Amino acid sequence: MNKSSFFIIGQHAVIEALKNPQRKVLRVFLTEESKKKIHRKSPNKNLLNDIKVHYKTKKELDKYSTKENLQHQGYVAEIEHLNNLSLKDFVKEKNNITLVCLDGVTDPRNIGSLIRSAVSFNIDGIIVKERSFPSESKLMFKAASGATEYINIFEVSNINSTLKNLKDKNFWVYGFDGKGEKNFTDIEWKGNNVLLFGSEGNGMHQHTSKYADFKVRIDISKKMQSLNISNSAAIVFHHLSYIKKKS
Repeated sequence: MNKSSFFIIGQHAVIEALKNPQRKVLRVFLTEESKKKIHRKSPNKNLLNDIKVHYKTKKELDKYSTKENLQHQGYVAEIEHLNNLSLKDFVKEKNNITLVCLDGVTDPRNIGSLIRSAVSFNIDGIIVKERSFPSESKLMFKAASGATEYINIFEVSNINSTLKNLKDKNFWVYGFDGKGEKNFTDIEWKGNNVLLFGSEGNGMHQHTSKYADFKVRIDISKKMQSLNISNSAAIVFHHLSYIKKKS
């Protein structure tokens, strides 16, 4: 269990971390103005209760974000990792759940944006490879806009064996590929499903793609070759959310 601490920046990332009872927040660095905003956004609960708060000027906080060229908005926090989740326990006796699996997707901004979309459209969890997941990235937390506090992220050692185990537990694996046999909107999307996305440049690893029961595509204008991975995911998540509401 990784209990090392790291820093996150940005209004939504910090405020949602403070709201999460499962998240250990060690210290918060705020400007006087950002302190007022925290109280205005949560008037019925003191989010800073029992938290070590340090008041800094905007310039003093800049040192936490200049390396990544990000805007801290007057909010910086030192937090610990959440407890690792067991995918095996999570899927036990569950039905009609949708998981996302990221194969070779490592860009923190894309992952953060994808996490934000996943929470927005009620995806049940995201599977990532632990060695390549940027779990302490300020950029990822900032791009996720606080959504990291509301999604199950399963860090696994091996994507292929994880997919095999899920298939053995009656999950269907859909690999997203520009040359897929079917448009993803033609699928009924019933039962337990895994949405498998590869990296933007290389797509799914060849061996990993063999674990996909179906290859599906997102039809786009012939003027464009492909979509950004986070945009692709948002389109798929929204469609599945719409299908579930109708059923």
